[in-house]
Amino acid sequence: MVNVLYFASFREMLGKANEQIDAEHSTVECLIESLATRGENWQKALLENKNLQIAVNHDVAQRDTQIKSGDEVAFFPPVTGG
Repeated sequence: MVNVLYFASFREMLGKANEQIDAEHSTVECLIESLATRGENWQKALLENKNLQIAVNHDVAQRDTQIKSGDEVAFFPPVTGG
């Protein structure tokens, strides 16, 4: 299993803060593509979001980062500052 976390506005947009997903995805991109099949909000938040922030096991990650069973994958919306 992979523990998936959704932070900030993603919690409201996707209706959950975290979930356990079967570890059948080899990369973050494969996981995102699978999650995007859930509907429009999932597509907008994860698949189409070019500024999506990703962490795997508390380290900054990219869409091509490898994942395996036991990993934690976190998705963050883009952060703006001022």
